[in-house]
Amino acid sequence: MKKYSALLSALLVLGGCSLDGNHSDLRQKMAAVKHKPKGQIEPVPTFTPYSPYVYSAAALRSPFIRPVLEADQRLVGRKLDVAPDLNRQKELLERFPFDGLSMVGTLSRGGQLWALINDSDGGIHRITVGNYLGKNHGRVVNASSSQIDVLEIVPDGTGGWIERPRALTLEEKDN
Repeated sequence: MKKYSALLSALLVLGGCSLDGNHSDLRQKMAAVKHKPKGQIEPVPTFTPYSPYVYSAAALRSPFIRPVLEADQRLVGRKLDVAPDLNRQKELLERFPFDGLSMVGTLSRGGQLWALINDSDGGIHRITVGNYLGKNHGRVVNASSSQIDVLEIVPDGTGGWIERPRALTLEEKDN
């Protein structure tokens, strides 16, 4: 009996959704939507083509390297005949910035003193008076057991060159 009552109630519900019903409100809504003006799609925006930036300061002093101090300029002064020898073959330690080099010891052989220099890659190199190191054409002019004196040739900012004295002192590590 319960089966029949469930079946009968289902038939009544479906009968309420008969095709004969008046759906005028639905038809009116559909007609109103169809009569609305059609929308317009905006055109694709135009983009300006990419223009690459040309870095024109590549030949100038790096902003990450200390500038030439005026006191150093007054000490050494500007000489007209100062210029680096750009035709000589570069030495290995000229690939490293001066601030990344450190003196870690000395050797003496045949009456000549050699300084031991640690580069920023962890290599140890021996140099003596006349060798070059650092990126600014630095030439070793004096060597002692505790310090090496270097004379760099750097741009003076006005198109010329000046000599700048620098020094590497022996680093002693405490055990």
